[in-house]
Amino acid sequence: MQAVDDIKPCYPLFRDDDYKTSLKNKQELFEERHSPEKVQEVFLWTTTQEYQDLNFKREALTVDPAKACQPLGAVLCALGFEKTLPYVHGSQGCVSYFRTYFNRHFKEPICCVSDSMTEDAAVFGGQKNMFDGLENARAIYKPEMIAVSTTCMAEVIGDDLNAFINNAKKEGHVPQEFPVPFAHTPSFVGSHVTGWDNMFEGIIRSFTLNSMADKVPGKNGKLNFVPGFETYLGNFRVIKRMMAEMGVDATLLSDPTEVLDTPADGEFRMYAGGTTQDEIKDAPNAISTLLLQPFQLDKTRKFVENTWNHEVPKLNIPMGVDWTDEFLMKVSELTGKPIPESLAKERGRLVDLMSDSHAWLHGKKFALYGDPDFVMGMVKILLECGAEPTHVVSHNGTKRWLKAIEKLLAESPFGTHAKAYSGIDLWHLRSLCFTDKPDFLIGNSYGKFIQRDTLHKGKAFEVPLIRIGFPLFDRHHLHRQTTIGYEGAMQVVTTLVNAVLDRLDEETMGMATTDYNFDLVR
Repeated sequence: MQAVDDIKPCYPLFRDDDYKTSLKNKQELFEERHSPEKVQEVFLWTTTQEYQDLNFKREALTVDPAKACQPLGAVLCALGFEKTLPYVHGSQGCVSYFRTYFNRHFKEPICCVSDSMTEDAAVFGGQKNMFDGLENARAIYKPEMIAVSTTCMAEVIGDDLNAFINNAKKEGHVPQEFPVPFAHTPSFVGSHVTGWDNMFEGIIRSFTLNSMADKVPGKNGKLNFVPGFETYLGNFRVIKRMMAEMGVDATLLSDPTEVLDTPADGEFRMYAGGTTQDEIKDAPNAISTLLLQPFQLDKTRKFVENTWNHEVPKLNIPMGVDWTDEFLMKVSELTGKPIPESLAKERGRLVDLMSDSHAWLHGKKFALYGDPDFVMGMVKILLECGAEPTHVVSHNGTKRWLKAIEKLLAESPFGTHAKAYSGIDLWHLRSLCFTDKPDFLIGNSYGKFIQRDTLHKGKAFEVPLIRIGFPLFDRHHLHRQTTIGYEGAMQVVTTLVNAVLDRLDEETMGMATTDYNFDLVR
C-alpha cells in the first residue's frame, strides 16, 4: 500500500504485488472472463484480412468515431467573439462534455452554460428553460452577447430557437436590443465542423442580414478571414503576422486565441479578446472573405456570397509550400499589396528545411486521419516531402472532399498507392494498420490505442502515432503550435522527421546487435 514517505502515482503503484493481487481476485471472483488464450485468439483474428472484410461491412454501428458532435463546434465558434457566452439549449451533461473536451485539450477553463433541460422539458418543450436560462446567464455572467446552440434533446422534440428567443425578449427576460444569435446544431447529423459553420452563419446572419442597405464590398479596404473549426492557436497568430508583414488590414472572424490562452497572473478572465460586434457589422464592407478551411464552411460560403456579395476565392487550406503560395498571391491580388521579402525568405527557409529532411521522409509510409481540410493539408505536405500516404481517413469528409483528395493523390507519384476514405471510423483504420502496415500514423490522441494494439501483436507490427490534430489530451502545449503557412509547414515537417529519427534510434540502440547504425549524426 501507499507509504507517506514514498507516494507513487497510479503507475507504477498498480504494479505493486498487493494491487496486482487485488485486481486478480476481482477478475476471478466477480468477472465472467474468458481465458487469456481465448482473448489472444480473438485479438489475433481481429488483425486479419478476414476480420477487416467483415469490419468494413458494418452499416449501423460506429466504433471509435474520428469526429465529435455539432454543439462542440458551435461552442468553439462562440468563444471567438468578444464578451460572448456560449449557451447550449439542452441537458447539463452535454455541456459538461463540451467544457471537459476543451479543458483537456487547451488546459484552460472554458465558459459555457446550459439551461439544464430534464424530463419535463422533453415532454413539454424547453421554452421555460430558455426564459430562465437567458435571464440568469445575462445577470450572473454579464456577457455582451449570448450565442445559443442545441443538443439532441432539443432537436428531437423540435424546439424552435427563433420563437423561444423572440418570446424571451417579448416577456422581458432579456432586452430587445441584446444580441442572441442562434444555430440549430443536432448532434445526430454532421460533426463538430458542421456545428462551427452553423453557429458562425447564425452569428453573421444575426448582425448583417437586415442591415445590408449601406454595405459595399471593398468599402473598408479590409480582408475577412474565417478560420473554421481551428484548435491550433498558432494558426490564428500566423495569419495575423503574415497580414501585418504584407500591410494588409485583416479581420479574423472568430478569434479565440486570448480566451483559450490566458496568462496565469492572478486575474481570472472569463472573456478575453475575440472579434468585436463592430467588426462583424463591418465585415460585409471588406474587399473579400477568405475561408481558411473551405471544406467545412458550406453555409458560411453561401451566406457570404449571396448576402454580402463577396466573391469568395476558391483556395485550399494554406498548408505546405504550394497552397501557402496560392494563398498569399491571392491576398496580394485582392489588396494590391506585394508579398514582402520577409515572407519570401521564410518560404526559402521552409524549402531549405524540407531539402535537409527529404532523405529521411522520402518513401516513408503514413496513415492519417482527421477533419477534411486538415487531412488535405497534411497530405499536401507529405507529398511535397516525398513521403507516401497510405490510408487517408476523414470520418466527417463529404463526397466532394473524397473526390478532391483522390485527385490530389493522383497528381503525385507518391500518392499513387494511397486509398482515401470518408465516413469510416478508427476501428476501420485499426484493421487497415494491421493488413497494410504504414510506418507511422498521424492523428489525434485517440490513435494511441491503435499503436498499443499493433504493438501487442509484436514489435514488428507496431505503428507509432505522431500527434497532430484535435483533440490532443495526452500531451501538453501542442495546441499552441502552428500548422498553416510556411511557419506551420516548418513545424509539421520538423515533427515528422524527428518522429522518424526517434524511431530509428529506438530500433538501432541494441548493444552490439543493431547499434552499428546508432549514429550520432543523422
